[in-house]
Amino acid sequence: MSTTTNQTSQKRENEDEELNLVFNDENDINDMYLTFGLGTEEYGIGINFVTEIVGMQRVMEVPDVPPFIKGVINLRGKVIPVMDVRKRFNMVEEAYNERTVIIVLDINSVLIGLIVDNVSEVMEIPESQIDQPPQFGANQEGVIRGLGKQGNKVAILLDVQRLVSEQVIDLQRTILNLKAE
Repeated sequence: MSTTTNQTSQKRENEDEELNLVFNDENDINDMYLTFGLGTEEYGIGINFVTEIVGMQRVMEVPDVPPFIKGVINLRGKVIPVMDVRKRFNMVEEAYNERTVIIVLDINSVLIGLIVDNVSEVMEIPESQIDQPPQFGANQEGVIRGLGKQGNKVAILLDVQRLVSEQVIDLQRTILNLKAE
């Protein structure tokens, strides 16, 4: 029985060592990106903005907002505006499915949800592996930060502060003010 206990302890120590190797001081959170899919393309946002990922849920519509704002969700008592990133990018709308998720971001202490087709992985992409975005006219209003490369993968890295318009942040602040009254 002590052999089994020793093996279990050794296994836990090895697992702890593996975790320490993954999350050590050499990893810079500024180089970490959560990647997600929209159609056939892979996009990435800085992991430092991400608070959680939740499954698709009922979205309550709100009047007088930009068309890419689907409405708000109630997430454990917090009312959070959600943006359909497909609509934000003028992509063809698709029905939500079991892989559709909401990525909840914290931008300057304001919570915003992004509806995306799926979440892929967290990638470490150092600044040296990020190319400047090609200049195609308006460049999606400047929301593309760059093209991140890791091995044979390329992700379109987004500037979340530009992606999330002031209108969305104003909507969240309005919601917070109404709750405070």
